[in-house]
Formats: sequence, structure tokens, C-alpha cells
Amino acid sequence: MDLGRHPHRSAHFSFRDNVRQIAERSHRLEANARQAIQRLPVVLNEQQIVRLKEHTYASEGITLLDPYMQKFWRRLVEYCPLWVAPNLITIVGLAINISASILLMFLTNGAKEPCARWMYFLTAIGLFIYQSLDAIDGKQARRTNSSTPLGELFDHVFVTVACCCALQLGLRPWVMFWCCMSSFVTFYCAHWQTYVSGKLRFGKLDCTEAQFTFILVYLISTIDPRVWSATMPIINIEYRVLVAFSAICSAIWSSANNINIISKGGCGRHYSSVAGSSIIYPILPMIFLMLLAITAGYRSISNVLEEHTSLLLVCYGIVFSKITNRLIVAHMSKSLLNSWDWAYMGPIAICVNQYLNCLISEEIFFWFFLIYNLFDLLRYNIKVCQELCDALNIYCFRITPSTVLIADGSH
Repeated sequence: MDLGRHPHRSAHFSFRDNVRQIAERSHRLEANARQAIQRLPVVLNEQQIVRLKEHTYASEGITLLDPYMQKFWRRLVEYCPLWVAPNLITIVGLAINISASILLMFLTNGAKEPCARWMYFLTAIGLFIYQSLDAIDGKQARRTNSSTPLGELFDHVFVTVACCCALQLGLRPWVMFWCCMSSFVTFYCAHWQTYVSGKLRFGKLDCTEAQFTFILVYLISTIDPRVWSATMPIINIEYRVLVAFSAICSAIWSSANNINIISKGGCGRHYSSVAGSSIIYPILPMIFLMLLAITAGYRSISNVLEEHTSLLLVCYGIVFSKITNRLIVAHMSKSLLNSWDWAYMGPIAICVNQYLNCLISEEIFFWFFLIYNLFDLLRYNIKVCQELCDALNIYCFRITPSTVLIADGSH
């Protein structure tokens, strides 16, 4: 064939060849990544994997706004193609929300000053997208007959810190500290209660309401970010402090409700946890980490909490996320909660460095802390997903052809 006489055919073959090369490189990259992940230290033992296969999600309770939002979410999921994996939906929403939150932290100088109004609006949109996609992933799993325990791992550090940035709470470091810490503790207590009772329980004011409150804060900041520095008449307290105090009280109330349920005993033998272990033991990692965080903020000789508020709270938030994910895995696999975790290395090293009068600059140390614990969290989550995917013979972010055929047949 004379391709010179048919340039359009030549271009067509060239395009197909380029597409084929890109596909081959993508497959090689995917294979190399899979091999690298498989070489990481094993996280789950055989008994845990067997129990994870048997796990079914159980929840109880309806929040105030859920009945209204469910109509929107049911309609929204119908626009989602059947070939899109539920975990892909969640991770896309999470990536959008984290990206917007990090950008807001950067532009507000770590929650210490206002930024462009469009950024607050963008963060509100990012959180709403995350909320919507996180809500429809379970519905998509049922539509495509692809429900797995993986979905419970891809859930919630950056949201609370970003909201504090919108309030410019970095100007009140200890208020921001307790606002974020109470949020981290609330999320941990919710899964501690689940580990004990076997069911994730929702109150009338829960995650959905908290997210809409954050969105409202962003939208008010979009109109005028200076409003939070104004003071309420008579009591002469800044609005930012009032909002933070309300958030702390709500978190304490939610945590107290979960602890009250825990105090009544677990679903296991002799009122033990789902793993047949002590219902009190999971409080120890939470208290230990809280004490390390308070020590780091209080004993700092360079005022790291005051100077780098967002950095410190993101670091400890990531560690809280890691120990919460361990608790979620322990619940799903009905296994004991290990005493030690390498995530504690960062917080302990910070305290040791402070005891030695900061041989290494605290700011530099916290950046190393952030990088190490972020890597540790990603390594743990990725490895758990890989081991479970191998055991179930599924893909994390793809639906197998057989699953899609089942889903198509049901519609």
C-alpha cells in the first residue's frame, strides 16, 4: 500500500501505534507497581483474610439530613456508569477534597490569614463532591454486585484542619488544637464503638451534618472572610472562637454517646469485643497519642504550635488516621488490636528531640515526621488493599468483566 498517496491512513496507523505503545507502557507500569507492593511486609495473616472475606457492613441509625440527601444520592448514582468501581468513586472524591484542603492551608498561611474568596468556594465545592461520591460508593457497589470490605478503609484529617483555616483559627493555636483533636478523637471513638458492638451507629447529628456545617463556614468565608474576627456583642467573644467551641462541644457529646454504648458491653462472649478481647483496651492508643501531641505543643521551645499550627495538627491527624484504620481492620477481621505501631515513631521522636533541647530544628523534624507518617499510612492502606484484592481475586479500582455482566443483567 502506498501510504504517501493516503496521508489520512498513515496518520490513522500512527495514532493506533501510539495508543498501543501507551497501553503497553501502562500495563508494564501497573505490573511493576503490583510487584513492588507485593514485596512490602505482610500486614494481614491468613485468619484475618478469611474473616475479612466473611465481613458484612452493618450500621444503625439515621442522621437528621440523611433522609433528604438519600433522594439526591440515589438519583446521582444513576448517572454513574456501571463500569466505574465503587472504590474509584471514593478515592476520586477524597483526592479532590484533600487537594482543595491543602491549597487552602497554603493560601491561608497555615490558618493565620484570609485568602482569595474563590478559594473558600472551591473548598466548599470540593467537600460537597467528596460527600456525594462517598455516599454513593455503597450504592454503586450494590448496582454492580461488587461489594467488598475495601470501601470501609477509604474514609476521613484534612477536612477539620481546612475548616479551621477558613476560620483563621491559627491565630488561636490552642483553640485550633483542641478543635482538631476533638474531631480526631470522635472519629476514633465511633470505630471503637463499632469494634465493640459490631455496628457503626449514627446519631441524629453526625457526619453528614458536620460536613454541611463545614460547607456553610466556607460559604460564609466566601462572602466575607473577615466576619470570623468580629466579636459577638455583650459576651465580647470572636465568632471564630464560638464556632470552634460549638464544634468541640459537639465532638465531646458524640464521643460521650459512643463511650456510653461501649460501657454497656460488647457483642462478643462475656460482653467482649467482636474479637473476644477487652472493650477498654482500644482507649490506650488514643490516650497515648493525645498525651504525645499535648506534650509536643506544650514543651516546644520554638513555639511550634503557634508558628506551624496546621503542620503540627496534620502530622498528628495522619497518625490518628493510621490507628483508626488499624481499628477498622481489627473490627472487619475480628482480630486483636496490636499494642505497637510504627506510626508512633514520629510523635515519640518529637518528644525525645524536645527532651534533648531540640538538637534538630523542630520545624525540620515535623516535616520529616509528616513525610514518614504519610508514607507509613499509605503503605499500610495500599498493602491491606493489595492483600485483600489478591484473596478475593478482584481489582481495587476496576470491576472485573464477570461482575459487570451480572450488574448489566440485573438492570
